[in-house]
Amino acid sequence: MAAGIKLIANNKKAYHDYFIEDKFEAGIALAGTEVKSLRMGKCSLKESFIRVEKGEVWIYNMHISPYEKGNIFNKDPLRIRKLLLNRREINKIEGKMTQKGYTIVPLQAYFKGSLVKLEIALARGKKLYDKRDSIAKKDIRRESERDFKVKNLY
Repeated sequence: MAAGIKLIANNKKAYHDYFIEDKFEAGIALAGTEVKSLRMGKCSLKESFIRVEKGEVWIYNMHISPYEKGNIFNKDPLRIRKLLLNRREINKIEGKMTQKGYTIVPLQAYFKGSLVKLEIALARGKKLYDKRDSIAKKDIRRESERDFKVKNLY
């Protein structure tokens, strides 16, 4: 992460379930109490997904917990939120979505300065054998790092 960026939520499951091909940075249209809740780190991307409808990009099931001091101004925690992207980026995403096997997944939510940003990615779903392969690679890398660390201690 670069300077001035504070991570709010991360979607590790996306890297396990999908091959990430192209990443985009999108703004999110939020209410004031939602931003305050995000500042406290109360956000989950686990079950969220993204759709393109009528030339606009929307995120579903992104859970932002209600702000405790927000009373009547609080919004529904799972409401549909609009993502803010350039027309060129939306057209590129829509073009890829017409191809079989592509989807859009949220990767992480973060503050960039005072703005809330969402990193989204064009991704292709992994098959079960691909997931097993990536788990095996991760285990091998972890083993080699452990061996390297043990050898350097002596």
